[in-house]
Amino acid sequence: MMMTIKAAAFSILFAALLAPSLARAQVTAPSLASTTEFRVCGDPANLPLSNQAREGFENKIADLFAGYLHEPVTNVWFPQIVGFLRNTLFAHRCDVVMGTVAGADMVDTTNPYYHTGYVIVTRSADHITSADLGDPLFADKKIGLIASTPPTDIVARHHLLAHVTPYNLTVDTRVEAPSRTLLLDLVAGKTDVGLVWGPFAGYYIKHDNLPLTMAFMPAEPGGPRLDYRIAMGVRPSDVAFRRTLNGLISQHQDTITAVLLDYGVPLLDEQGNPLKPPAKP
Repeated sequence: MMMTIKAAAFSILFAALLAPSLARAQVTAPSLASTTEFRVCGDPANLPLSNQAREGFENKIADLFAGYLHEPVTNVWFPQIVGFLRNTLFAHRCDVVMGTVAGADMVDTTNPYYHTGYVIVTRSADHITSADLGDPLFADKKIGLIASTPPTDIVARHHLLAHVTPYNLTVDTRVEAPSRTLLLDLVAGKTDVGLVWGPFAGYYIKHDNLPLTMAFMPAEPGGPRLDYRIAMGVRPSDVAFRRTLNGLISQHQDTITAVLLDYGVPLLDEQGNPLKPPAKP
């Protein structure tokens, strides 16, 4: 399953499915990655990931990589919906998708450059410290949830679906931001708990200065995967380009991590433990 990052998911995570036969056809094709431009496939309206004003963290990381390669950035914009890869990467209009799940089978992926997951968000004033939906304190809470994302299964396991206010996953991101709407409704008291893809929650809490607290949702035995390592995606034929990207990720991981933290993205370390931001001087 090819996953490119959109609203939690899967936008996430995820949209942009491509027929496997199309992907296989690329394996024997010669590399078509540009050696004079850093050509990025991106969503024009999907903060904090990317937007046409180039304000997202994927835009900033693309700028970094282009600088390291001494190349200008060229953006090809297309909403992360079905057909995203077909109309961008596999149409040879661009060469890299800046965010995709590591190991996705429709593209070749680089080494991951960050690790994050779904979070549970509550009002800071409520002083809720548990992140386990099996805790009895959540039995009567109103839950905001992006429909069809992995936390849906956790909610169902604990018989809490009757308490859910759903928010659409697939929307026109030029006019709707379901994760932000969910968080604003939580602040307003329309719900008590929000289950959101971490980068969206962290960004809006920080950017909008929302009085909310988030914590990573714990995995449950036999339950859905809730954390993901995120990499960059390229065409299978672009082996040398992928190696170049891997080298840049390895050399500049600290700088990449600093960009992510600046956008409020909650991160996990290699062991799956929350990564604490460095103390401010």
